[in-house]
Amino acid sequence: MVKTKKTINLTIPVYNLEGAIEKEITLPDQIFQTQIKTEVLALYVRVYRANQRQGKASAKTRGDVIGSTRKIYRQKGTGRARHGDIKAPIFVGGGVVGGPKPRDYSLKLTKKQKKNALFAALSLKLKNEEIIALSDKFLKIEPKTKNIVQFLNKSKLNKGKKLIVVSGPQKNNLIYATKNLKDIQIAQVQSLNAYQILDCNKILFMENSILNFNSHEK
Repeated sequence: MVKTKKTINLTIPVYNLEGAIEKEITLPDQIFQTQIKTEVLALYVRVYRANQRQGKASAKTRGDVIGSTRKIYRQKGTGRARHGDIKAPIFVGGGVVGGPKPRDYSLKLTKKQKKNALFAALSLKLKNEEIIALSDKFLKIEPKTKNIVQFLNKSKLNKGKKLIVVSGPQKNNLIYATKNLKDIQIAQVQSLNAYQILDCNKILFMENSILNFNSHEK
């Protein structure tokens, strides 16, 4: 278990469209200053990845293979081992012994475990200084990829995976401006999870999305 040794700075910069810091905002300490438990994060990642498995792999047994049931050669007098039909596992094209069958790999976490993992992941990112905020003016940016690329270059955020957190499902120009950039993902604050946070290098919160964390019940 890893414990925070000192108080985390809850103040993060807010960047404008020109890539400059225009002000700073304070994050809620009940979310971004929780105890960081690596075992909680490891459990969440394991469950999340297990739930992504479809479990549809399936191999045919000798009973599933379509083919003749005729005895392939006579029982005695050939000098060879006795065999039945051609669908036996020993023959090419026959059934498979112990092969995979469809199964459910999904695991479950309690609501409290999900919430603890989310807050721990956010606290870890903040401790590592990997969280910033974007001005709400980004929502009305001209929907062109070059505008976002210019901002990332000016603010030195052009490397690594980035997660932009918006306040709701409403479509805006920022979504259209970033959809062609493979290293940027958009997430709603209501559906944000610990895996998304741990899987990126930088978290970019829209300024108004931080206010919605006070009612976050995930």
